Amino acid sequence: MQVAEDLSLSFEMTGGNEKSIYKMKIYTKTGDKGFTSLIGGTRVPKHHLRIESYGTVDELNSYIGLIRDQEISTHDKEVLKHIQDRLFTIGSSLAADPEKSRMIIPDLHLADIELLEKEMDNMDGQLPQLKHFILPGGSNTISFCHIARCVCRRAERLTVHLAEESVVDEKVNIYLNRLSDYLFTLARKIGNEHKIPENEWIPRI
Repeated sequence: MQVAEDLSLSFEMTGGNEKSIYKMKIYTKTGDKGFTSLIGGTRVPKHHLRIESYGTVDELNSYIGLIRDQEISTHDKEVLKHIQDRLFTIGSSLAADPEKSRMIIPDLHLADIELLEKEMDNMDGQLPQLKHFILPGGSNTISFCHIARCVCRRAERLTVHLAEESVVDEKVNIYLNRLSDYLFTLARKIGNEHKIPENEWIPRI
């Protein structure tokens, strides 16, 4: 999330006034030595676990955008746009130094988690009962959902690890956990709508 470094630098330039208008630049030249800034000004190496965490959330957000660009229902597009907004909030939270940042960052709410659960319940009500493991694939859109699901799982693993050594909002890990399940269910829903048979995994004994 390049925006994290830009926001951090702009925040310092405006004297830490959260009401100031932030000026973003595409390039800053401040990361050429392999270090970057958290929101709050702390310099950390680009391989830092916090950077890996919000960078993976940014990667996930890009894949969500890819799914939105496919031929899916207007409702699903709207839900995915909301998810992208929530992922940007999560990324901003992860990009902030919990000890030094004075920047006001939007919160993740329990209602955001409940929305994913509600959407999954609605989709499950339209789908045949799941009785087998499913191999990813069937169409480009289905495959994009599964790729996003895997990236989401990786983001969750990283944030869980980060939470063991730093401050991470508990709702972040819960949201990412629900989101991976949502993406799996969305893949099934899209396949069902387009009458694409599920790619059942049959164990070879």
